[in-house]
Amino acid sequence: MQISDDWPGYSLDLFTYPQHYYGDLEYVLIPHGIIVDRTERLAKDIMQDIGDNDIVVLCVLKGGYKFCADLVEHIKNLSRNSERFISMKVDFVRLKSYHNDQSMQDMQIMGGDDLSKLTGKFLMFCKDIVGTGRTMKVLLNNIENYKPKMIKVASLLVKRTSRPDGYRPDYYGFEIPDLFVVGYALDYNEHFRDLNHICVINDHGKAKYRV
Repeated sequence: MQISDDWPGYSLDLFTYPQHYYGDLEYVLIPHGIIVDRTERLAKDIMQDIGDNDIVVLCVLKGGYKFCADLVEHIKNLSRNSERFISMKVDFVRLKSYHNDQSMQDMQIMGGDDLSKLTGKFLMFCKDIVGTGRTMKVLLNNIENYKPKMIKVASLLVKRTSRPDGYRPDYYGFEIPDLFVVGYALDYNEHFRDLNHICVINDHGKAKYRV
């Protein structure tokens, strides 16, 4: 699904959200219910492509944890009612590439089990958002050194930026304008992860939670 640059979003008054974020948001970009439905469709596409394989799901923390949990749950539910079955093991890695709302030049990769165990495995990364694609390229180049059999990437969001490098994930939920969004586990300095909808943060919110 592609969200156009001139999409005005939904009024905050149409939804419930944590009271401590009143005054910090511009509008709702993607309501929670639409996120859930779209994630279920991605699970169906993944089942069709890689069913009958044992895969290792690598959740990119922290922003990807809700998307990953919901995607894995949808795949499990589809597997129970299908002749095709996906056996999944879930592990976690963490990337650090933002300070406030600005992308940093250097990226840190932390966590995960012994990565040598990924050799010959079917891997699927679950990520919250892909911007320029630089972060994912660095991560994939690192993982490819361990010679997995297959790597797929599922991202909830893909952002249209002024500096794209041509990278696109194998599966993604929504293509969005170049906006700084929060909610559904996407954060601004560790705030807004408890917001169910994906929203656009306003200048007041950025100033309030700046570090």
